[in-house]
This record gives sequence, C-alpha cells and structure tokens, in this order.
Amino acid sequence: MPTSAELASITQTVVAYGLLIGIAFGGISQATRFCTLGAVSDWLVMGNSHRLRMWLVAMASAIIATQGLIVLAGLDATATFYTSPRLLWLSNIAGGIAFGIGMALASGCGVRTLVRVGEGNLKGIVVFLVMALAALMTLRGLTAVWRTQTLDQVFLTLPSRSDMPSLLGWVLSIDSTGLRLAIALGLGLLLLLLALRPVKGQKQWWAMAGSIGIGLLIAAGWASTGILGFVEEHPDTLTSAFVGTNSRSPESLTFVGPLGFSLELLLYWSDRSQVLSFAIASVVGISLGALASALLRKQFRLVGFQSIQDLGNHMVGAVLMGVGGVVAMGCTIGHGLSGISMLSLGSLISLLAIGFGIAVGIKILERQTPRV
Repeated sequence: MPTSAELASITQTVVAYGLLIGIAFGGISQATRFCTLGAVSDWLVMGNSHRLRMWLVAMASAIIATQGLIVLAGLDATATFYTSPRLLWLSNIAGGIAFGIGMALASGCGVRTLVRVGEGNLKGIVVFLVMALAALMTLRGLTAVWRTQTLDQVFLTLPSRSDMPSLLGWVLSIDSTGLRLAIALGLGLLLLLLALRPVKGQKQWWAMAGSIGIGLLIAAGWASTGILGFVEEHPDTLTSAFVGTNSRSPESLTFVGPLGFSLELLLYWSDRSQVLSFAIASVVGISLGALASALLRKQFRLVGFQSIQDLGNHMVGAVLMGVGGVVAMGCTIGHGLSGISMLSLGSLISLLAIGFGIAVGIKILERQTPRV
C-alpha cells in the first residue's frame, strides 16, 4: 500500500503525463491540420480524402497500440466505461448527431477549438466557454436532469462487455484474449491498407507519420492513467483505485467533459475539492502545443467573428457540442480514437452518428451561403 506522499507523487506524475501528451497532440494537430470536420468536409465537398485517411491511420495505430497494452501490459479494459455491458444506444445516436451538427456550425470539435485558441483564434475562446458551460449543465445541471430522465433510460444490457472481442468471445464461447489480438491486428492493418493506398496528388507522408503519433498518444493516455495511475490498495479505501483522473477509472484523451472540468476549476480555484487531473492537464497541453507549433510555423494570428451570423453559428454549435458530447459520453477524439481503440461498440455507434451529424451541419451551412 503506498503512503500518502507516494500516492500524491503518482497522481502528480499522471497529471504531468496528461500535460505532455496534450502538448504533443496539440503540436501535431496544428502542424498537420489533423481535424475530423476538415476530414469529412474535404471528402464530401471537394472529394479530397487526404485528411480522412489521416484519421484512419491514427485510428489504426491507436487500436493496435492500445490492444497491445491490454494483452501484453495488463491494462484493464473492463475498468473503463467504454466497455460497459450497459449500451446506451439512443444516447450514443442522439448525442452523436447533435455533436456532429454542432461541430459543423462551430468550425470544429473540442480539440480543434483548443488548437484554434493556441493559434490566436478568438472564436475558439468563445466556443470553449460556451461548450464548457453546456457540458457542465449536462453533467450536473438542468440538462443533466433531462438527460438522465429521458435518453439514459433507454439502453440494452449486453451479455458481456460491450467491446467487440468480448462480444465475439461470448458468441463463440471462447476466451477473448486471442480474439482481441487478432481483431486488433486485422482491423488495424485493414485501416492502414485503406489509408496508405496510393492516391494521386496526396503524398504528404509526414502528415501520415504525425497521425501514427496521434494514435500512439491515445495509447500513452491509457498507459498513464490505467497502468501508471493504478494502485492496488488505496490508503483511504483499502481497495484498488486509479488516481489522477476525474472518473476514478482509466482515461485517455477526450474533450467535452474535460472542458467543463477545466472551467469548473477556474471558477472554483480556491475550493480544495477542485484539483488538477489528467484530463484538465491535457486540455491545457493541447493549446500550449498548438501555440508552440503556430509560433514556429509563423501561423499565429488573431482572428475574430466575421458577422453576427458567424457568432450565432458558433454559439449554437458550441451548445450542441457540449450537450451532445455529454449525452453521447464522448466526442470525435473520445469515441473516435480513445473509445475505438478499446474496440467499443458504443463508440462505433457514436462515431457513425457524429459523421451523419457533420453531413447535416454542412448542408445547413451550405443553405446559409448566398448563391451567386
């Protein structure tokens, strides 16, 4: 059993890793223009699949590395909510669609908002504040009551954990460990083959290398909170615990709830119950990494809203992302990379819903554009 001093040291190390992972993620995202909204809009509007293929590469590396941690390093996949047997399928769909529409209106998801803040974009600050407030309300406020009494009442209780290896293992009545490695390698290699196939005019291999780095950072998040942050016997509870996270369970990168937690910490800084966590540190790190990259690349510049309509779109989009992200229990990074790296069925449902929402949001913006 660790002493209180040792426990504090472990917690501080987990938080420090959150900051470092966030800095690296923010720097890579800014330099490579890694963006979910950009990936989908480039593909739908211009037929350019480069950034979409970047996403597939990041997803593949996150899956392979994370599942490797589970099989080889003892990361406990059952301790995270992504693999819970309780499948909130309606929340995943409704929240995902709302989040996707909000992304389109607000010019990007939570992580893109933080990158824009680092680049000097004042729109990002407004989106951050509104999105964080909406997320807090949906976690513990007025919209939280509506969420828990409506959408969250509709769910399926699965016969196993909701990750694909566990489900398939239950169907076939075999141990899921071998299946886990086979699915991870098979799916990861398939995604890499799809993403790295030759495409004329799209040969930015340095961007693809950055995407591999992003996937590995997702795995690093799981390792930090789920392995380094695990204590077998907490001195207060005398039970096993995960320290340094808001959920008291393993976490990797996600950017809806953590924005709310960050705003809450700023508002109640003198409250001793408010402490830095892995998630909050990663939020700070994203903007710091993006700032460093933007300054090095001479891309830092102040940008504001172009019109009242532009301001309105971003505020509505921020509300939809804050509410939708909490309802769906994740965002494009939380479900699209962290959850998918756990091979979560709920994350797959949410990701598809987010993609549909983005397409709807793009159509809304197209209708707002005056035709010449």
